[in-house]
Amino acid sequence: MLLTRKVHSHSPAISGGRIAICVSAVQEKTQKFMGWIEVLADPKPLFSQTSSPTLVWGNQETIWSLTPGAMTARPSARTLYLCKPKKDFTKYGRSCRPVIGGNPLLPKYGYPSERLLRLSEPKKYLPAYLEQRSRDTPEWPVSLAAQNYNPSKRILQLAQPKGLHPDFMPPREASTSPRRAVASPRTIALSKPKQLHPKFMPARDPEWPVTEAAKRAVATKRILGLAQPSSRPRVALTALDPDAFKVKESALKAVCTPRLAELAQPIKR
Repeated sequence: MLLTRKVHSHSPAISGGRIAICVSAVQEKTQKFMGWIEVLADPKPLFSQTSSPTLVWGNQETIWSLTPGAMTARPSARTLYLCKPKKDFTKYGRSCRPVIGGNPLLPKYGYPSERLLRLSEPKKYLPAYLEQRSRDTPEWPVSLAAQNYNPSKRILQLAQPKGLHPDFMPPREASTSPRRAVASPRTIALSKPKQLHPKFMPARDPEWPVTEAAKRAVATKRILGLAQPSSRPRVALTALDPDAFKVKESALKAVCTPRLAELAQPIKR
């Protein structure tokens, strides 16, 4: 559109100059666009190549030399806290991490560690509780008023121990006659455990040796026919064959019995 408008100008000289300027501008933009496409077409450099030096034979050093800035830098409080080693709990007799098969046992007569001694100390009372406590021990002397008190009839009744039931009978000693008793044949028969049925057969082992007769046996035609796998057409052929599910002539001539007609009725709910 720009070129068309410039050509239809009234002055031929002016039109030619404008056309030359437009052509040069288009060529410059085309060159810039092609250069940008070439830059975009270059493959992206790998991260390892830009962040680490190129590894060649002889410079595969795992420890890099420190820069002067890193050597003169002052660590922050967080860095100093993180650089502290972890506390070693093995001196207390057991490790922090579980051991396969259980933790190792302490020596039989080993002296307890400082941690065990500190945990074995009894819990101390708070000072406020000691100040409010009225007595030091759970035992305290009985007052003279309680010693000279005359109990009432009800208290004396409650103080009596609970008596035995009137129908209570103490356990009797076994007489000598049951000890000398002789069991009858019926009692001996009932005391025997329940026997298995005479025709009972225990569960057979799932694996058993094949007999010689079975090895020399000749299969009949019926067994050979039953041993043949069922022949079914492939699914692809069944989908294309219109007569794949053709009903037999005998099934078409079958007569439904009253029982089948009754069973074919839907359930009424």
